[in-house]
Amino acid sequence: MLKAHLNPTLDSTTRNISFVQASVRWIATVAPQAHYPSVLDLGCGPGIYTSLFDDAGYEVTSIDLSPRSIDYARDAALSAQKKISYQVADYLAMDYANQFDLATLIYCDFGVLSPQSRAQLLKNSHKALRPNGCLIFDVFTPMQYTDQIECANWIYENEGFWSASPYLCLHSLYRYDEQSTYLNQHIIISQDDLNCYNIWEHTFTPSELAADLNDAGFAVKEFYRDVAGAEYRADTTQICVVAEKK
Repeated sequence: MLKAHLNPTLDSTTRNISFVQASVRWIATVAPQAHYPSVLDLGCGPGIYTSLFDDAGYEVTSIDLSPRSIDYARDAALSAQKKISYQVADYLAMDYANQFDLATLIYCDFGVLSPQSRAQLLKNSHKALRPNGCLIFDVFTPMQYTDQIECANWIYENEGFWSASPYLCLHSLYRYDEQSTYLNQHIIISQDDLNCYNIWEHTFTPSELAADLNDAGFAVKEFYRDVAGAEYRADTTQICVVAEKK
């Protein structure tokens, strides 16, 4: 996964680097460093966004569950002489209070959480932000799955995302359209092991997002089509929301 994060041409675990750069430039216009000096990057991975936030003048704190990603990010920051705070932590258990002006959660992580976890994350983010602080994150809409049918396919790899050694992957897609929820299941079979990874994805409409944010004490400032500020359209596959702590 770390290797996928660091590949600048892929849109897998992290978007390609040109989009990331455009994304940070746009965030710096809607939440400029002069008014939002400190940023909390949730689920930062190896620090690709956070390094660019630092370049833009923000004071950056970043958290992620992966010790390997945080170790890489710390080493990179040390080599570049960047003063970024990296912490191995779970954003569902974080307990910051009135410490940040801006919080970001990028690449549709919000939708993989259960309803209870989404509510907890919004509650934690609200607590972490100062009054009138800004929360920016993106999600998929049901349009993301419009042309995708339920399926089950075998894939063989000598090495790849799931393992450094040869493996078989049985990928299945299950649709739960009434709940706007989808399951990508990956069963990974190697010579010595078998693992099953269930990746759930809840998709959102603007009205559902606005209601969830309002319940957590946020007000929506604007919806966009992506985290680089493209204009929102009804047929978009993604929504980026900019919300403010009430």
